[in-house]
Amino acid sequence: MRLQRARVRNYRSIKDSGWFDVDPAKTILVGPNEGGKTAVLRALEQLNPGHFVRSFDPLRDFPRSEYHRIQSGELRPSDVVVVEGEYELDDSEREELAAISPALVHCRYSRAVRLDNSVSEQLLGAPQVPTAGELVDHLRRIAAFVDSRQQVATAEEGADDPLAVLNSPVKASEKLEQILATIGTADTGGKLAEELIAWIDTDVVPHVDPGNADQTADLAGLRASIGSVDGQVHSFDFFRARLPVMVYVATYPSVTPMLHLGHLAEAIESGAVDESDEYNFGNLCLLSLLGFSARQLSDMGRAKEPESGDFEGFERFRAQLDERDAALAAASLKLTNHIRTVWQPGVPDDEAGHDSGRPDYAIRVTADQQYLKVVVEDALGVQIELDQRSHGFRWLVSFFVVFFAQASERDKRAVLLLDEPGLSLHGLKQRDFRRTLSKLGETSQLLFTTHSPFLVGTDELDRVRVVELADRATGTKVHGGFDAEDPASILPLREALAYDLASSLFSGRKVFILESLTDFWYLEATATLLADAGMAALDNDIELLPVGSLARIAYFSTFLHAEGLGVAALLDGDVSSELAEQQEALVEKLGDRRVLRTKDVYSGPVGAPRIEELLRETLVTVGKELGWDVTGGAGMDWGGRPVDEVFAAAGGVEFTPYRLAKEYVKWTRDHRASDLAADERIMWMRLIEKVNQSFS
Repeated sequence: MRLQRARVRNYRSIKDSGWFDVDPAKTILVGPNEGGKTAVLRALEQLNPGHFVRSFDPLRDFPRSEYHRIQSGELRPSDVVVVEGEYELDDSEREELAAISPALVHCRYSRAVRLDNSVSEQLLGAPQVPTAGELVDHLRRIAAFVDSRQQVATAEEGADDPLAVLNSPVKASEKLEQILATIGTADTGGKLAEELIAWIDTDVVPHVDPGNADQTADLAGLRASIGSVDGQVHSFDFFRARLPVMVYVATYPSVTPMLHLGHLAEAIESGAVDESDEYNFGNLCLLSLLGFSARQLSDMGRAKEPESGDFEGFERFRAQLDERDAALAAASLKLTNHIRTVWQPGVPDDEAGHDSGRPDYAIRVTADQQYLKVVVEDALGVQIELDQRSHGFRWLVSFFVVFFAQASERDKRAVLLLDEPGLSLHGLKQRDFRRTLSKLGETSQLLFTTHSPFLVGTDELDRVRVVELADRATGTKVHGGFDAEDPASILPLREALAYDLASSLFSGRKVFILESLTDFWYLEATATLLADAGMAALDNDIELLPVGSLARIAYFSTFLHAEGLGVAALLDGDVSSELAEQQEALVEKLGDRRVLRTKDVYSGPVGAPRIEELLRETLVTVGKELGWDVTGGAGMDWGGRPVDEVFAAAGGVEFTPYRLAKEYVKWTRDHRASDLAADERIMWMRLIEKVNQSFS
C-alpha cells in the first residue's frame, strides 16, 4: 500500500499546504531555506510514526501566531486536523481485499491525524452503506411486521387451544432489541453482523411469503447492507495491517561509533535517556537493527564462564556469545552490502594501481564484553573506528542504520522521509546516491528534500514538488508544477538542467561542434526529415554542440579532445583574416578530415556558403509564411547573394536568422523530405555522410 497524496495544515509554518500528489516511488521536495520542507516531512511522519518519534504537541507544533486560539479554548486540539493522507493498494493487495469484500476492491484508504494525536479513517470510493440509525430503523420495521404475523398465528391457534397464548414464542422485536443492545459495547462488525443475519434467517424468513417478490428482495437487500457494513469494518483492519510506517531521517550523523552497553542499559532503565533526542536516536536504532536491547547485549557480554568440566555450562556460555556474534555479523553484512551500492572505491589490482572493482572496506559491528563498536575494516584487514572515516561515509552508515531499524519490523512497509540527504557527499557520490534512492523507491516509497542539483535528475522533473513560503500570512504551500512565486524555489531544477546539458557533452564519445544555434536547428531538423524518409541517417551516437563562434570552436575542440572524445567541427562560410590562424590551428588539432566546410557539399553560386544555402529554395517558401516574400522582381535570380542577405533586405528590421530558422523547424514537422528541392536533398545527404565519416 502506497501513499497517493497528502495535505498538511495547522503545523508550524504551514497553514494549508494544499493537496499534493505523491509519486509511487520517489517524490522530490525542493525549495529555499525556511520554506517549510522539513515541516512537511515531520507532519507526514505522524501518519504512522516509527519508533522513538515524538507525538504532536500543540505548544510546539501549532502555528505560534494563532496559538492564542488554543489557549482561549476557541479551538480544541481534538478538532484540528494536521495531516491527511490517501493510500492506494497494489494489485496483489486488491486481490486479498476482494476475498473480504468484493464491493470494496476499488476503494482507497484515507487517514487523518489531529493535533491531539487522535486518528480518523475513511474508505474513499466505497459503495454507499446505510448509517447505523437507518439500518436499525429498517430492522425494527421488519421486526414489527414479523410480530404482527406472529400475533395472527397465535390468535388462530388460540381459537382451538386456550394455552397457545401462554406458549407463544418470544417476539422477533424482543430478540432484535437484545442484539442491538450490544451496539457500543461489542464489535459493531463480525459477531454483531452474524447475530443479525441469524436473526433474519430464524425469526424473519419463516414469516415471509416466498412468493412475494417485494418481501424477498427487501430481505436480500438488508442482508447485503449488513454484510457491507461488516465488510467495511474488517477492511479497516486490512488497511491498518498494511499501513506503511513513516521513517524520517535527518542529515546528522546519528550513530555513535562506540557504546558502553552496561551504562546505556542503566540509563534507559532509570529513565535518563530521551529516546527522541538526536544523540540517542541513532544508538537506539542500531540496537533495534541488531534485535536486542542494551540490557540483553550487556548481559550476554557478562556471560558467566563455566567451571572446568561443566560441559553443559560451556555449551550455554558458547551459545550465548555466538547468538550475539551472529546478530552482529548479520547486521554488518547488511550494512556493508547496501553502502557498497553508493560508496565503491576498489583495491588496486596491480602495481600500476588499476582499480580491481573489489571494495576496499567492510562495515563491522563488533562487541568486546561491554563495548559495542562500529568499525570499518580496510583491504588489509585493519579496523578503525567509524569516526575516523569521512563525514559523508559516516552519514551513509547512519542513514542505513536508521532506515533498516525502523522499517524492518513492519514487514518492510515504509515510506522513507529524507531531510536534505547526502549534503556531506561529493557531487558524484550524490549522483550515485540518487540511483540508490531510486532502488529504495522500488520497495519503500520515498520523499526527500534537497537543494542539490545532483539529486534531481532531469528525467525526474515530474516527481518534483516545489515547497515555498511566499509570505507568513498564507504559510507554506506545496506546488505540483513549477509555478512558484520565488525563483529561488526552483534553483535546484535550473541547476540540474544546466548540469545535465553540460554533462551531456561527455555522455557520448562523438561530439560534432557547430558555430551557432541556427546551424544546430537546420542540421537536426533536416537530418530528421531524411532519416524518416530512409535517405540518410545521422549517427545516433553523435552529440551536436552549438558553441557560438569560430573562436569557441577552437577552445571547445581542444578541451573535448583532451577528454579523449571524438571531435569534429563544421566551419560555415569563409573566415576573416584574424581568425584564419585559429582555423589552421583547429585543422592541425583535429586533422583535416574532421574539419568540415559547408562549401565541400554545396553546389550553387554563393562563394562563401553558410548552412542556409543548402536550403535556398525551401527557405523562400518558409519566408512567405512570415511575410517575407523574396520571389518578386527578379524572382529567384539573386546571383551570388546569400539567402540571409536577401531576406534582410525584404524583411527589414523584423528579419532575424533565428526567426527564419525556427520557422523552418516548424515547417519540417508538417512536411517530408520529398518536399525539399532535389538538389537540396543531394547536398544534405552529402553533408550527413561526411559528418558520419569524420568519426569513422
